Amino acid sequence: MVQITENPLILVDGSSYLYRAYYVLPLLTNSAGEPTGAMYGVLNMLKSLLIKYQPSHVAVIFDTKGKTFRDELFEHYKSRRPPMPDDLCNQIKPLYNMIKAMGLPLLAINGVEADDVIGTLAQSAERNGRDVLISTGDKDMAQMVSPHITLINTMSNIIFGPEEVQLKFGVPPQLIIDYLALIGDNSDNIPGIPGIGKKTAQVLLQNFGGLKNLYKQLDNISTLRFRGAKTMAAKLAQHRELAFLSYKLAKIKTDVELDLSYDELMVQKLESKTLMILFQRYEFKRWIRDLEAGKWLQNSKSAVALPSPFTAPRRFTAQEEPINPSSKNNYFIINKIKTLEKWIALIRSTGVFAVNTETDGLNTLTANLVGLCFAIRSGEIAYLPMGHNYLDTSNQLDRAVALAMLKPVLEDPSISKIGQNLKFDLKVLNRYGIKLSGIIFDTMLESYVLNSSAGRHDIDSLIDRFLQFTTVNFGEIAGKKRTKLTFNQIAFKTNDPYATKNANTILRLHQKLWPLIKQASELKKIFEEIEMPLVPVLSRIEHTGVLIDENILTVHSIEISKRLEALKQKAHQLAKEPFNLSSTKQIQTIFYDKQKLPVLKKTPRGTPSTNEEVLAKLALDYPLPKLILEYRSLAKLKSTYTDKLPQMINPVSKRIHTSYNQAITVTGRLSSSDPNLQNIPVRTDEGRRIRQAFIAPPNSFIVTADYSQIELRIMAHLSRDPGLLNAFAESKDIHCVTAAEIFGMPLDKVTQDQRRRAKTINFGLIYGMSAFGLARQLSIKHSEAQQYMNFYFKRYPSILKYMRETRRQAIEKGYVTTLNGRRLYLKNIYSRNGTRNKSADRAAINAPMQGTAADIIKRAMIAIDSWLQHEAPRVRMIMQVHDELIFEVQQDVVEINTTKIKSLMEGCSMLDVPMQVDIGIGTNWDEAHSK
Repeated sequence: MVQITENPLILVDGSSYLYRAYYVLPLLTNSAGEPTGAMYGVLNMLKSLLIKYQPSHVAVIFDTKGKTFRDELFEHYKSRRPPMPDDLCNQIKPLYNMIKAMGLPLLAINGVEADDVIGTLAQSAERNGRDVLISTGDKDMAQMVSPHITLINTMSNIIFGPEEVQLKFGVPPQLIIDYLALIGDNSDNIPGIPGIGKKTAQVLLQNFGGLKNLYKQLDNISTLRFRGAKTMAAKLAQHRELAFLSYKLAKIKTDVELDLSYDELMVQKLESKTLMILFQRYEFKRWIRDLEAGKWLQNSKSAVALPSPFTAPRRFTAQEEPINPSSKNNYFIINKIKTLEKWIALIRSTGVFAVNTETDGLNTLTANLVGLCFAIRSGEIAYLPMGHNYLDTSNQLDRAVALAMLKPVLEDPSISKIGQNLKFDLKVLNRYGIKLSGIIFDTMLESYVLNSSAGRHDIDSLIDRFLQFTTVNFGEIAGKKRTKLTFNQIAFKTNDPYATKNANTILRLHQKLWPLIKQASELKKIFEEIEMPLVPVLSRIEHTGVLIDENILTVHSIEISKRLEALKQKAHQLAKEPFNLSSTKQIQTIFYDKQKLPVLKKTPRGTPSTNEEVLAKLALDYPLPKLILEYRSLAKLKSTYTDKLPQMINPVSKRIHTSYNQAITVTGRLSSSDPNLQNIPVRTDEGRRIRQAFIAPPNSFIVTADYSQIELRIMAHLSRDPGLLNAFAESKDIHCVTAAEIFGMPLDKVTQDQRRRAKTINFGLIYGMSAFGLARQLSIKHSEAQQYMNFYFKRYPSILKYMRETRRQAIEKGYVTTLNGRRLYLKNIYSRNGTRNKSADRAAINAPMQGTAADIIKRAMIAIDSWLQHEAPRVRMIMQVHDELIFEVQQDVVEINTTKIKSLMEGCSMLDVPMQVDIGIGTNWDEAHSK
């Protein structure tokens, strides 16, 4: 066990602190709109560290701008990392000033990284008989661990000595560089050896020692027993240079020339006045009070808690990172009836537990249940194997018997279930006749509600973001591509850590996330009233699926193929030579080298762009770009829909079953995947042809129910503009009203072209469109577009006022909100990059409307599903596409049920503007839209 001496030299990886604080905390700003979150987070962690250890010597080390010796070794080093966000850059200088005012020595050495400075200081102190504690979240630093140098993880507060490094990485500290050289490091773009993962690297190093010894014994590798051993020597020989380059990149430099003595790392006297000025500037109000009371470095609750604050440090243990299957005190295999009975009784007595299904695939219509994992407390976990190929019946329970015993618990609504992406578990269990009930918490949705734009919300991303430890990835134990195994085929001792990871970490994630959501009543309400009730609704829609006429798509695909061939021949004629219409490089050559078309935009690599925006502009004056645009559009429809949809028809249900994603879009809208049914064009003949293939079953109709102009109605409600409110209250055609105002004519004289222009203006401006954007949309001059905008805001002045107020809120808080209080964070609102800032500005205007529209249709789906479940009319909800719901309704009950659907949808509005739902009925989706 690691013993921390009373007064170690503490070396802080300031850059690690900085990025952790920036990406973990929500956006914080002062009243002037200046970002403050990263400063607050770093100081909060430093303060906690100082309080705990009361050190006499400290150094806080940061990376500097510019290249280092590693960039000279490898030009792609760290090339995948995006540039530092502007709102983080703006916090660097004041943060440095605060750290110095705290009396802490701060180092930033040009030409080397913070890791190198830390490594040099650590080994120097060790040689002089001093113990060192390095505070970082960087796994590379594990190579520095020794009996006198220990690590404390920046966020999880877990301490690593030599034994803990061995337990976590499978190799001792002295082999960490070799380990990283083999597996590579995506974050730093260290290449490693292609195809070598963590498990393989561990086996090689455990048997042969370091990289040099390994390469001396390549012929002996084939004698080892691991998958790929026979071909590993050839792979290593092929990539020898890459391995030793990776070694050099991963090795921390420990001989940096530092012109300072140990005494210069002594903690200096606090500069209270300087710190007070800075705290007042950035409005750290609690800390201002602490400074005034002389309690700055005394224990006190922080105004904003980090997800993993420094509290009671603890050593790295098998119970936490990763779970050790051999630890029988907290990890159980349920392979006997009596053991399962005990766990069922334990679950019932606890009343709440985390559950996770393990399957042999991701398609819930065909995946078989392999096992279930339960966690009732953090570290109290059990795995129930039921479908492993390699276990005999004495080592796992019969699936039918086990599920029969579990069914009452899983279906009991009074026993709360916690999961991650519970919709998947719900659908898998439904295949076995179990209707999972009591699904109260889903960590994916907790994270999404807390901050939808924070990043991905899958379990690995959440573990990294909120728990800051490394877990076993399924790809590491399953292999890749052709040799990839399914979960039921993997040796049990190998997949134990993966199987148990999920339920245990799901529980830990919930314990982190739920308190944060509870702090904001609006977020709690969104989670409990919208997102969680929607889970079973989406599950039922996905399970029902939609009926497809394969013949229509096949005929359409053949026709598109003929049109594509004709377009290709015509393009060759225009280019005066054959070329690949799908090749960006060849198109660039034809356009810019041979036909000398104007270069309107360049790619990040500096080559002339041929993206859709550029082609659309060029198509106004040149025939070939227009033709290629048409070719690309048709080719995409063919590959995405007319060719692919028939292949996705389920052989059992004879239907297509999409997946609706609750935690992807920033605004709260649902997205659709596998296949994406929300991007089928509605305004083109080709798109309508595809929709004609979505058919009603015999004796039924397709019914569409579409919210009419919902975002304009939301704008009317939010802006309280009298003109807009009156137009909707009197059921006037809002586009005609706008056209009449802008073009100065009676309402009944408005032409279709004028209405079309007014529609573009109405929707364009609520999307934050500029005069330049409007001019491009309407193909008019900038001055004319600006005149239209001036007329518009003169007619609807409260809309302009609302837009300005929303922008102010976005800058002040870093986010905007929907009518329900859903927060939509806008990081680039502080960006100095003009393009990013303008994009965030437009999003600030539109996001509250999109998000509110999403909340309304989600509430409508929940209400309709409740009606369908309780009254069981002859209606099935089969799709959701933006503001539209699609149903299958039996023909003899169409009228009464469409009336009910319309009533429920219009009744879910929270607006002061009357809602309108347009109903369409037809034998297919397109026909329903046309009526």
